[in-house]
Amino acid sequence: MSVSPEWGVDDVAVTEHQAEALVEGICFKTGPPRSVGVEVEWLVHREGAPHDPVGREELAAAHAVLRTLPLTSALSFEPGGQVELSSRPAPSLTRCVSEVSADLDAVRTALREHGLTLAGMGVDPWSRPRRYLREPRYDAMETCLDRTGPAGRTLMCTSASVQVCLDAGREEPGVMGFARRWWLAHHLGAVLVATFANSPMAEGRATGWLSTRQLMWAELDPGRAGGPSLAHDPRRAWVRRVLDAPVMCVRREGRWEVPDGVSFREWTRSRTMRPPTRADLDYHIGTLFPPVRPRGHVELRMIDAQPGEDGWVVPLAVVTALFDDPAAATLATRAVQPLAERAAGTPPPHNPLWTDAARHGLADPQLKRAAVTCFDAAMDALPRLGASTRAVDAVAAYADRYVHRGRCPADDVLERHTPVRPRSPR
Repeated sequence: MSVSPEWGVDDVAVTEHQAEALVEGICFKTGPPRSVGVEVEWLVHREGAPHDPVGREELAAAHAVLRTLPLTSALSFEPGGQVELSSRPAPSLTRCVSEVSADLDAVRTALREHGLTLAGMGVDPWSRPRRYLREPRYDAMETCLDRTGPAGRTLMCTSASVQVCLDAGREEPGVMGFARRWWLAHHLGAVLVATFANSPMAEGRATGWLSTRQLMWAELDPGRAGGPSLAHDPRRAWVRRVLDAPVMCVRREGRWEVPDGVSFREWTRSRTMRPPTRADLDYHIGTLFPPVRPRGHVELRMIDAQPGEDGWVVPLAVVTALFDDPAAATLATRAVQPLAERAAGTPPPHNPLWTDAARHGLADPQLKRAAVTCFDAAMDALPRLGASTRAVDAVAAYADRYVHRGRCPADDVLERHTPVRPRSPR
């Protein structure tokens, strides 16, 4: 849930109309799908003792070592100390998996020397939210998110995900263009929530939800974590969402201020606040957390972090196949069409379809049927995309263990569950 501290091309003030044009041009760069990327977040646990919180000093020492590694992916740290690797845009699924896997091997080896390990879970099952990164922008973020309850701190400090990044797609008639890919992402997203749910516990107790992480997103302000209306043109709907969303924080003379309920549109019209700049707009877009976010490419952000060394490969491979292979995309679109009625009228994740996916996973019969169809389509498509045997085998194993049985990783966690009172950090 980190927000990049980098600023835009310049600090020239932008008007409301200029901001609208910039959002439309920046966020939807259409063209033939060529690249794939992934962002993998991991909790950091003590090896062999995941209930025992990692101390601040030892985590800082481990982070310092990780910064020295010669990685291909971009390395960053979340406010709660989670590790994130963001791949380069890769020309193929196989290249993406290969590069990120090599980086993860290096990170795991370095952490092991400190007695630490990466843990793939959507929400830490044992630790209370505690923030390691003490930076002014995270202070401001925490202040802003606290206004809607404790969910924001949980997401900042104890959550992790797999985010799949794909090109927006073409605009030519008769192809899987960006408008169809946009529609598919928002409906397939619920299937992905259910299929990869892996956060049924928090602070040592079962929550009653298979994806507690998705529940936390739904509890945030819809203006920040909700998607735009799907009843309108994707570009115009997203432009409205960005400009009408509340501004999280404003940098002013070396400090961060948290305005009270001011949208970016209102900021452009304000006579009391300093004029917003292109850099402010870039930062504002990065503080919006819908389940599908356009950033020139399209980010699918709804997938819980996955268990095992190769667990993250499965959602990456399945999503890439369902979007970039024409036959698989057609089958996926048909599979999720019956789900659309349950999502009608309210953008995700605040509609009944997404709520049922987060609460019940693939125990929901309609979601299971769609998941089985989508996995079968992905399995057929992966060889056509030149996917490696490693990726194909990982998807097949996941389908056998979970999808065809109407299960998800959260079910395994609950079967192993023994109530444990969270310990205080050292």
